[in-house]
Amino acid sequence: MSLKIRLTIMNFLQLFVWGAWLITIANYWFGTKQWDGTKFGLIFATMGFASLIMPTITGIIADRWVNAEKLYGVLHIAYAAVLFYIPQVADPNTFFWVMLLAMACYMPTIALNNSISYTVLKSNNYDVVKDFPPIRVWGTVGFIVAMWITNLTGNKATEVQFYIAGVAAAVLGLYAFFTMPPCKPQKTIDENASITQILGLDAFKLFANYKMALFFIFAMFLGGALQLTNAYGDVFLDEFKHFPKYADSFVVKYSTIIMSISQVSETLFILAIPFFLKRYGIKNVMLISMLAWVLRFGLLGFSDPAGNLWMIILSCIVYGMAFDFFNISGSLFVETTTDSKMRSSAQGLFMMMTNGFGAVFGSLTSGWLIDKYFTKSFNNTSELAQFLDTTPDNNLMIDFVKERGITISNGVFDNPLMFKDWHNIWISFAIYALIIAVFFAVLFKHKHDPKAVENISH
Repeated sequence: MSLKIRLTIMNFLQLFVWGAWLITIANYWFGTKQWDGTKFGLIFATMGFASLIMPTITGIIADRWVNAEKLYGVLHIAYAAVLFYIPQVADPNTFFWVMLLAMACYMPTIALNNSISYTVLKSNNYDVVKDFPPIRVWGTVGFIVAMWITNLTGNKATEVQFYIAGVAAAVLGLYAFFTMPPCKPQKTIDENASITQILGLDAFKLFANYKMALFFIFAMFLGGALQLTNAYGDVFLDEFKHFPKYADSFVVKYSTIIMSISQVSETLFILAIPFFLKRYGIKNVMLISMLAWVLRFGLLGFSDPAGNLWMIILSCIVYGMAFDFFNISGSLFVETTTDSKMRSSAQGLFMMMTNGFGAVFGSLTSGWLIDKYFTKSFNNTSELAQFLDTTPDNNLMIDFVKERGITISNGVFDNPLMFKDWHNIWISFAIYALIIAVFFAVLFKHKHDPKAVENISH
């Protein structure tokens, strides 16, 4: 088997083991377990917490002591073990700690996957710039395939999604052990380097520069939006099944497949980035990304599976622009405005602000806001029927109430039934993104330099 094919399989499985549950875990949390929204925000925050420290720690280990492919394999096997345990967890507090452990194992493998791919390609005289992107795109394909499998097997709200991911992660761990060429420690970190240099914390000196500080702050606030549709998109579509007029719609049955359009869009917009960067410049491309988030959230706020299905589809298409344009143009801004000695640390800081601090901020805040301000309580069939646009005696609605363990007496519930106000949730997210975009347009000053992007390759 050729090296390229081996790396392609590794990249495919790398995101497959994440995509099998990332988009659908909300259905398991809210639909199957019926746990609250504030604590769900903590679950997505685990990715941010893990991203703050684990990639750095594993990077040091791989650089100094252990072959990268061996460390990569061990982490995936450990990740698989945790995934197999998740279905046994019976309370949300324990679920948080177990998921934090899973993310501590998984998040570092994203960087290790890239490092292994680069090392293998370079050591075999391949052109990384030319040969890696076609390999990496199969990671996104793996993510999409995992989403489809979870949906088509009827497991978007069951514990089986974790078993699907766990089996694939165990296979990937063993695959790395037995098929990847040795990636020995490079020992690029100076033995006499200070702890701040080793951990990449020297990049925080960049906050002394007004423009860099402003950029990193905006990166954090926009990072708060990056995981919102991953966290809530599929459960939003799935909850239309409780509306009798939408219960049998294609969107409800195949919500995860609909959401996978976002990942397809992501792969296509990557190809458009060089054109946009050369034509409009780094700042404008970042601004386009922010406005795309406004459109993404706004379209979801007014969408439904029938007359406004086009809004759901368009919001998924817009996602590619919203996600890719900021990540790549932001990375390029760091690359072209920092000193070469600090460039790697600065890139790490950019990822820390978006996927670390930003993800934690967005997950915790959104979970709390949804629980406190955007969750409706219903106490009788008349109120609920009005909300669901049906009649108080609708059998689908009555069956749903009883499935929730609620007793109905003369149309009154013995316990309140909760529903999320998705329209106002998405509109509030859109307003948040719009505020960021306006302040960014006014406050962030950056002159377009065509030479800085003329050699960009996708």
